[in-house]
Amino acid sequence: MPPPLPVVRTVAELRAQVAAWRRAGERVGFVPTMGALHEGHLSLVRLALERAQRVVVSIFVNPTQFGPNEDFDAYPRAEARDVELLAQAGAHLVFAPGAAEMYPEGFSTTVSVAGVTEPLDGAARPGHFTGVATVVTKLLLQCGPDVAVFGEKDYQQLQVIRRLVRDLDIPVEIVGGPTARAQDGLALSSRNAYLSAQERPVAGQLNAILRTAAGRLRSGEPVAAVEADAVRALTEAGFRKVDYVEVRAAGDLARLGPGPIEAPARILAAAHIGRTRLIDNLAV
Repeated sequence: MPPPLPVVRTVAELRAQVAAWRRAGERVGFVPTMGALHEGHLSLVRLALERAQRVVVSIFVNPTQFGPNEDFDAYPRAEARDVELLAQAGAHLVFAPGAAEMYPEGFSTTVSVAGVTEPLDGAARPGHFTGVATVVTKLLLQCGPDVAVFGEKDYQQLQVIRRLVRDLDIPVEIVGGPTARAQDGLALSSRNAYLSAQERPVAGQLNAILRTAAGRLRSGEPVAAVEADAVRALTEAGFRKVDYVEVRAAGDLARLGPGPIEAPARILAAAHIGRTRLIDNLAV
């Protein structure tokens, strides 16, 4: 059984521990999470352990990235279980601040990233990426890691973080971890807990439909036709609403022309089933 995993709740405690590791000449890795951990998160911890001697994992359900009608209050929280899983995965420290530690009275600064935040989830969830960019900037400056690992499931988020780190000269390497999936291809997500037994098989169709679409794109079919067919397929499969299925440039998520793709691209989708919003993406 792994030893108890230390949990700190203040920035001062976090920085003191990281400073001690630095004095010992150890590289520090960081994995930010909102808790309710699953194998996808744990795979990011293992990836961080390949690149650093010490790994910090944060658990903070960030209120500023949730819209007024989203699931902040209902978002799953299971800190004791999360800490146990992280100890088994080999993490060295959990940073689990409260909202007052992250956003003290009078807090009035936000980080806004232009361009890459505007389409896709930026359009579907106004204000979301300002909340993400602000909290990630704070976490990176609080921890000061050598390397931070984020999942590719949230591909647009990953590109936003890469941009803000570059633009603000934050001295950290950003690594994207491959999406962990269930046997039927469904991307692992804390929100999958919302799916009913009837909805779960339908949810697995999201990845299957994207895989079909990506294959058609690789064979040279026009972007516009593939996108339209994927939206239709999701609706026919039982998704009640499709926010988007779009093919975008892999780096800056710029819109591509309607014809065949000619450069590295990503197909990204967001769709609702029941009360659950699912996202996924694939390289093309």
